[in-house]
Amino acid sequence: MRANFEKELEHFFSLLEQAVATGDPAWMDSILSEWAGSPTQSDLEQGRNNVTLLLSKMINVTNEVARESLKEHQALDLLTELLPIYTYLLDKAARLEMETRIAYMSKELVRIQQELEKLDRSKSNFISVAAHELKTPLTLIEGYTTMMRDMIDASGQNQFDGLLVGMNKGVRRLHEIINDMIDVSLIDNNLLSLNFQQVTLTHILNLLKGEIVETVSARKQKLDIRKFPGIELWIYADAERLYQALYNVLTNAIKYTPDRGKITVDGRTLPGFIEITVKDTGIGVAPENHTAIFEKFAQFGHPNLHSSGKTKFKGGGPGLGLPITRGIIEAHGGTIWVESEGYDEQKFPGSTFHILIPIRTEANDPKIVKLFPREAADKEIIHGEKEP
Repeated sequence: MRANFEKELEHFFSLLEQAVATGDPAWMDSILSEWAGSPTQSDLEQGRNNVTLLLSKMINVTNEVARESLKEHQALDLLTELLPIYTYLLDKAARLEMETRIAYMSKELVRIQQELEKLDRSKSNFISVAAHELKTPLTLIEGYTTMMRDMIDASGQNQFDGLLVGMNKGVRRLHEIINDMIDVSLIDNNLLSLNFQQVTLTHILNLLKGEIVETVSARKQKLDIRKFPGIELWIYADAERLYQALYNVLTNAIKYTPDRGKITVDGRTLPGFIEITVKDTGIGVAPENHTAIFEKFAQFGHPNLHSSGKTKFKGGGPGLGLPITRGIIEAHGGTIWVESEGYDEQKFPGSTFHILIPIRTEANDPKIVKLFPREAADKEIIHGEKEP
């Protein structure tokens, strides 16, 4: 017990006499509130209910003293008077300590949330600074490599040509990663700007097909881009960013679909939107990861089991493609989510990515709003002919 607790106990029993004399246990409320409202930090951290324990001990001691010091009828009379009050005190103390505990936990949750927000800001700042710091020396390396290759070509000596090609390939890959890091930083800080211009999805998908046809052929996969309603519709969008978003989804499908698999691009028009679907015959996505795959740096499975190639089967990567895609689509006022029966590297259940793009009729169409929150990825928004 604390050094001054003896006086507090005297006050407690003085109030207890008043409660017994008046039959009103509310006399005890003030001291109970004082005790329950002043736990130590260690009490709060460990979840100790000291007041409830103290009252339980008092009841036990009262029973022992009454049995040892009083006659049976006297003990019965005493306990008949005291037990209802002690019962009231136990209930009151339990509620007060619970309220104190909840207030402490709420305060701790706010503190932890603030710490996490601070950590997330620090991470975003680090990504931004690191990306920009890496880009400058990488540009120098790329420039000198190109100059060396030009000099070798001019002299007719091409024995280093293969090495320089490999260096250029590595530099390009580093550029892609750094640009992704910059894009993530822009999206995290709501600084992603869009340049709206008239474009058709036919144009973008044809460019994408030309870009990835070599990869698909090397993997012996089949790419089927179907002509769907809305594919030739002129809409206002950022063509470069939309290309980037669809490229990320398609390369993701290629990466997680085995050789000789199939990737199908289809779609339809909905009121105010064009829906694009990218369906693959790959390993699928576990239900618990349907939202997590759109979080930056998300990695599933052991990294050592990933291949190093960007589009090789289960190829590794920094986990930025789909988060960037989500940021781009949401900046357009649309949304993206995935449907998959589950993850299975034997049965290959496949995945279907749904992308909704608003049909803008003007570059700054005031009717376009962000109708779909990020949580839409958790929900089955569209089934069959249902509309969003």
